[in-house]
Amino acid sequence: MKGLEGKSIIVTGGGSGIGEAVSLMLGEAGCLVTVADLDADKAQAVAAAIGEAGGTAQAVRVDVADEASVSAMTQTAASRFGRLDGACNAAGVPQRGKALHEIELGEWDACHAVNLRGLFLCNKHEIRAMLDKGGAIVNIVSTSAMVGFPNGSEYCASKAGAMGLTRGAAIDYATKGIRINAVLPGGTLTPMLKGAMAVDPGLEGALAAVHPMNRFGHPSEIAGAVRWLLSDEASFATGASFAIDGGHTSI
Repeated sequence: MKGLEGKSIIVTGGGSGIGEAVSLMLGEAGCLVTVADLDADKAQAVAAAIGEAGGTAQAVRVDVADEASVSAMTQTAASRFGRLDGACNAAGVPQRGKALHEIELGEWDACHAVNLRGLFLCNKHEIRAMLDKGGAIVNIVSTSAMVGFPNGSEYCASKAGAMGLTRGAAIDYATKGIRINAVLPGGTLTPMLKGAMAVDPGLEGALAAVHPMNRFGHPSEIAGAVRWLLSDEASFATGASFAIDGGHTSI
C-alpha cells in the first residue's frame, strides 16, 4: 500500500484483538511498529512475531490512563525509529454488563479512564510528536458511539466521547499535516468481546441480531481499514468515522 513502508507507527492495545491484527498487518507492510500494551508479555509476543516474519518492531508497556506512561511510550517510539509518523489507538476496556442504575461510580470511572481519558492522552502526546512533520492517527472507537446496546451505558458514553474527540482534534490539526480519523468496529471476535459475552450471557444474541451480515467481524477485517487510513492513499480523509460493522449502523 502506498506510503506505509518505513513509517514509524504506534499501536496501543497492540498485544491482542484488533490492535494485534493492526500491528501484524503494519509489520507486513514494512512499517516500524511500536507494539504498546498494558500486558508487556503480549506486546513482546506480537513484536517478536513481526520480527520473525521479517519486519521491525519493538514492545512497550503502557498504561494509557497514566500520562507519564503515555509520554514515555511516544518518546520511546520516536527515539528508537527517529520519528513518529502514525498511531492506531486500540486500547480499550469493555462494559460491566449492568443496567445504568446498577453501575457504581468506580466502574463508570474505570471505563472512561481507558476509553476516553486514555484516548485523549494518547492523541495529545502522539500529536505533539508529529507537529513538525505531520502524520496520521486512527482511533478505534465502536459502533456503540452511534447506537446503544443493553447493559452498556458507560461503554456507549465513553465511545461517543471518543468519536467527538476525534472530530474535534481533526479540525484543530487539519492544516498542520496531521490526519485523525475513527474506525467504528461492529461486533468483532476479540478477547475483549468474548470476555464481555461471558459476563453478560444475553449479549451475544443481542449483538448477533443487529448485524445484517449475520456474523461477527474478524480483527483482520478492521485492521485493513486502519492500514488504509494510515497510508498516503487516505491523504484527504480526516475527521471521519468509518463504521466497519457488517451493516449494523445501516439498520
